[in-house]
Amino acid sequence: MSLNIKTLLEAPIIELDIIDSTNNYAMSMIDADMAQPGLTIVANSQKTGKGQRGRNWVDTPGQSLLMSIIICPNRPLNEQFIFNASAANAIADVLHELYKNWDIRIKWPNDIIVNDKKAGGVLIENVLRGNKWVYSIIGLGLNIKQEEFSMELPFATSLKIGSGKGFEISELLKLLREKILEYTNASSSANRIMEEYNEHLYRRGEIQSFTDSKNEWDAIILGVNNDGTLKVQTEEGRIVSYTHGSILWNWGLK
Repeated sequence: MSLNIKTLLEAPIIELDIIDSTNNYAMSMIDADMAQPGLTIVANSQKTGKGQRGRNWVDTPGQSLLMSIIICPNRPLNEQFIFNASAANAIADVLHELYKNWDIRIKWPNDIIVNDKKAGGVLIENVLRGNKWVYSIIGLGLNIKQEEFSMELPFATSLKIGSGKGFEISELLKLLREKILEYTNASSSANRIMEEYNEHLYRRGEIQSFTDSKNEWDAIILGVNNDGTLKVQTEEGRIVSYTHGSILWNWGLK
């Protein structure tokens, strides 16, 4: 059952300075039975921010939005990626409304792309008890104020770099939190959510280079299935679907 969005927005926002990870803090709240839907953790900086596949999310203190939102999902267990997609859609829609000149995309499964470069990423951690999906933690790291990145991060960007404009982190927190809570709490159909996700999908219909443990190859990105697998067409014309983690995305653009 969907909760009242007003009730969700009334949940506390805990603001911290430097912590290991907002997702870890949120998980500790759940473990201590102190969590509630909508509870949000925000940090000025993270020492060991989490990225996909065990990578660290590196931030510059005071220049990124770093937050985690605790949610009680109202979708069945087999729709975990649908939930993921609804959160990514919310972020993409907020950024599109914020600055119309940006080209906002979602790189599979949940990187936030601004003008062909990565501006942020989402990491969702689910808490299951038996066969019941009890909580989800939606972690978001979004580069906002940075004016440059090291040469080791050639495909990184920020909202400042992408627009030349300054954005207040506190205002973005408010906008993104409200939209994420709205989208993930809605009872939209799985197909509708995935339709919007695929409309945002980065490099859809284009040739992309991939690598696995043995080979490197090119394929045309066709879309993402409801189960979260990426559907591509190989050079031989075969339609193949890959799970996240089974292949690596090569950033060099074609």
